[in-house]
Amino acid sequence: MCYLLFLRLERLRLRLHVAPLLVFSLIVALIGCQKSQQPTTSPPDVEVVEVMQKDVPIWKEWIGTLDGLWNAQIRPQVTGYLLRQTYTDGAFVKKDQLLFEIDPRTFQAAVDQYKGQLANAEGLLASAQANQVKAQNDVNRYTPLAKEQAIPQQDLDTAIQVNLAAKAQVEAAKAQIEAAKAQVATAQLNLGWTKVVSLIDGVAGIAQAQLGDLVTPSTLLTTVSTVDPIKIYFPVSEREYLNYVKEHPDDEKRHLPLQLILANGVYPHEGKTTLVDRQVDVKTGTLRVQGLFPNPGNVLRPGQYARVRTIIATRKDALLVPQKAVSELQGNYQVAVVGSDNKVQIRPVKVGEKTGTDWIIEQGLKPGERVVAEGVQKVRGGMVVNPKPLTKTAEAQPAPAAPTR
Repeated sequence: MCYLLFLRLERLRLRLHVAPLLVFSLIVALIGCQKSQQPTTSPPDVEVVEVMQKDVPIWKEWIGTLDGLWNAQIRPQVTGYLLRQTYTDGAFVKKDQLLFEIDPRTFQAAVDQYKGQLANAEGLLASAQANQVKAQNDVNRYTPLAKEQAIPQQDLDTAIQVNLAAKAQVEAAKAQIEAAKAQVATAQLNLGWTKVVSLIDGVAGIAQAQLGDLVTPSTLLTTVSTVDPIKIYFPVSEREYLNYVKEHPDDEKRHLPLQLILANGVYPHEGKTTLVDRQVDVKTGTLRVQGLFPNPGNVLRPGQYARVRTIIATRKDALLVPQKAVSELQGNYQVAVVGSDNKVQIRPVKVGEKTGTDWIIEQGLKPGERVVAEGVQKVRGGMVVNPKPLTKTAEAQPAPAAPTR
């Protein structure tokens, strides 16, 4: 029909003698026909969720480094050639267990030498004591004779001087004995140090020296670490620390339970914080926090990286929306709210912490309001939409990464 009207209009355009009123009527009919054929658009479908209100635990996560509870560096106390290794690399060793042995022959010879010097000093002492006894006897014999003037006084004076010299020799011999005993003790100690033992119970590392190497007190032979329990160190920002102390003023209740996340999942044993370092790192503005985890079976090892997390606070009656429902533009955040008349309102909001796939909304929303979670890109303010509940499939999908506050 419209096509026929169009043809008639074209003919009239070619025939100028047709009345203008008739031409105008045909144009109006043609326009009405075109409008009647335009398709009517239905409101777009969007998936919405209601704003939830509940108590939300706030988790915080850091990257930490595991370390042994005690780490003993095993070094020799004497210089010598490494004779043998008596443990298996990576094995668990006990305190005082023999780990290495240094060639003891040189040190045994020193012990024998100093024992000989000790015996010689003891012989000198015996001789000096015998001389002192003879000198003392002379003094005792000459004293009454000198009083009776049976002998010259000079003989008594000489005997007294000889006795004093004999006593000095005895004291000197005793000193030599003490020095010889000290040399023997030192030599025996050095001989004992040729057997290098573990200082603690723990896991022994791979040996850093080979048999036949000349080792000195500066040589690191291996390291033994106590790994059950095991420590973890992780840095927290100064602000995080101050906020936590503000919420937990009681120092005795600041030891938080910790979860450890390894490359293969969550570690089954719970740990706890044990201390905070005494100072802030001026380069990074962080404090070093120490945690402690049980480690049955020695699964965790020093130097291992892991994520550690804990609940630092609980937000009462927090409002939650999926992270995918929040849009960010130049540092400002907004959501699409669907009213009771199914009209969309683009509303600015103030976001808080993230929790799982949700975001805490501090300002801008009320409990029970509906926000667009799927189809945010195709809605505009004032638009009428067809809201549908968010499907479980869409809800289970991971939300896109939201900008960090």
